Amino acid sequence: MEMPDNKSTAEVSHPRRQLLEVDDLAMHFSSGWGQRKIVVKAVDGISFVINEAETFGLVGESGCGKTTCGRAIVRLYDPTAGRVSFMGREISGPMNGELRSYITDNIAMVFQDPVESLNPRMTVEEIISEGLRVRGFTNKEEVRTKVLDMLDKVGLNEEHATRYPHEFSGGQRQRIGIARAIVVQPKLIIADEPVSALDVSIQAQVINLLNDLKRDMGLTIMFIAHDLSVVKYFSDRIGVMYYGKLVEIARSEDLYLNPVHPYTRSLLSAIPRPNPLSERARVRYAYDPNRDHDYSNHRPQMWELEKDHFVLLSEPEYQRYISAR
Repeated sequence: MEMPDNKSTAEVSHPRRQLLEVDDLAMHFSSGWGQRKIVVKAVDGISFVINEAETFGLVGESGCGKTTCGRAIVRLYDPTAGRVSFMGREISGPMNGELRSYITDNIAMVFQDPVESLNPRMTVEEIISEGLRVRGFTNKEEVRTKVLDMLDKVGLNEEHATRYPHEFSGGQRQRIGIARAIVVQPKLIIADEPVSALDVSIQAQVINLLNDLKRDMGLTIMFIAHDLSVVKYFSDRIGVMYYGKLVEIARSEDLYLNPVHPYTRSLLSAIPRPNPLSERARVRYAYDPNRDHDYSNHRPQMWELEKDHFVLLSEPEYQRYISAR
């Protein structure tokens, strides 16, 4: 069945409450003038929904538009086109103070670089409490109590409150960034590759921390990453991006058991295996869009191949898939 439009399909497929709805979002950047003008379509018309209390993974190689999508949602960038709605309210329209407050009260972002995202001239307590002060919290004792509570939740302690970011390891800095994000008790956290700059052992600690916070605080998480092995462990559903477009969306287990789009298969084939013998003999699949697709006569569109499993295919590709089942 052809997917008629993302909104109606999502409502049928996901009876749980939709928290975030992204509809045909585009984010283009331009440089130069006249004949020398260059337009980069970082995000080129993507649509998806995130349901309450779930983790939605967004994966793809570096430069595919994952981070730009997250930044456009929280309005660090103003979208070129499309619509973003949060709890039924559009947040992609003209910006004003009231809308900015609505976004920052409900959506928080954890950034990729735990060094660059923390002000080196502020103590940990000042960093975490900044969001509270902006929201009008003036009682110092109340603010400090909330800060210490957040430090405890992320595995740090009261002694760390008076220190500066350079005194911490990379994993500890990322914990501080997470504490800064959750101190205002947002409903949605956009985690932009929060473990990519960390050692493997520290990555597991940070992911387990996010899992615990999701359970304890009822958080919804949009988890941006390029490592599919990490996303599989952490996500309920996964969207795969390639050059600004979503090419496949499915439940985590379905995506790994039945990847349909050749780019998804390419990403999965790149995941290393712990057995050196099977790793040496494994054949990796290299995705070449010019070889794998013919869009000269039929433009690709999203098709629902199975329940909650959408893939970007041309009509002939879709018919071949149906006939092969």
